[in-house]
Amino acid sequence: MTAFQITRDEAVAHLRLTRPEASNALDVEFWRSFGPALRELDAGGDVRALVISGEGRNFCAGMDISVFSGGAILQADTSSRRQAFQHAARELQESLTTLERVRFPVIAAVQGACVGAGLDMVSACDLRLASEDAYFRIEEINIGMMADVGTLQRLPKTLPDAVVRELAYLGTSLTADRAERLGFINAVGSDAEATLAAALQMAATIAGKAPLAVSGSKAAITYARDHSVAESLEWAAVMQGTLWNPEDVLAAIQARRHKEKGVFAALAPLVPFGD
Repeated sequence: MTAFQITRDEAVAHLRLTRPEASNALDVEFWRSFGPALRELDAGGDVRALVISGEGRNFCAGMDISVFSGGAILQADTSSRRQAFQHAARELQESLTTLERVRFPVIAAVQGACVGAGLDMVSACDLRLASEDAYFRIEEINIGMMADVGTLQRLPKTLPDAVVRELAYLGTSLTADRAERLGFINAVGSDAEATLAAALQMAATIAGKAPLAVSGSKAAITYARDHSVAESLEWAAVMQGTLWNPEDVLAAIQARRHKEKGVFAALAPLVPFGD
């Protein structure tokens, strides 16, 4: 069985984790395929939003044990092996960082457990919805290691410092209702089905906006997270001059005036260097 499947409904893509018997733990195949799959969706220019969900009771139980036993995570008993270990860790990090780099927003629809590497994944998403039974946990501390694939770097940007430290040191669970109150979750649904439906509706709404404006907004928010206000304002001035599209502005105004769906050109395909 594959680690995930991707379907399309016009401009909305849906990536479903498809290992429910393993609570969608992220195996070696996932780590090899996830980044390239996201980049392929981005390259076409016609995907305007992506929803990520998981089949079964749990969204994601974290890293699959096969990643540790199959050689993807290396032994670290010599200097050269420790260097190789660092390289492997960076590859895992880069796979999830792709969620931030693609031009379209990514929405996570979470039910049940979202722990370890699953939390790393949703921390890199743009928006997060969760069912009432969902919970989030930095599982690594409970198995004797530090989280290293993005949770400890991204959560402090979306949750209070004390809460992140609580999760990181105690290994306790963050419930969906508390996560919503703290601003980590956008909304809580009654169950997995309702949560996924809300995420797909949110994605459809995004897909109805001007793609250049949405992609520019995503890039601006991500840039501002890691830079000062002054630097971000200067970046925005340059970016707006690059992305300004009178046709999109006119189409958006006309659509709003006539209460109809706007028609916007897709983003340009990304052509590999040298092609």
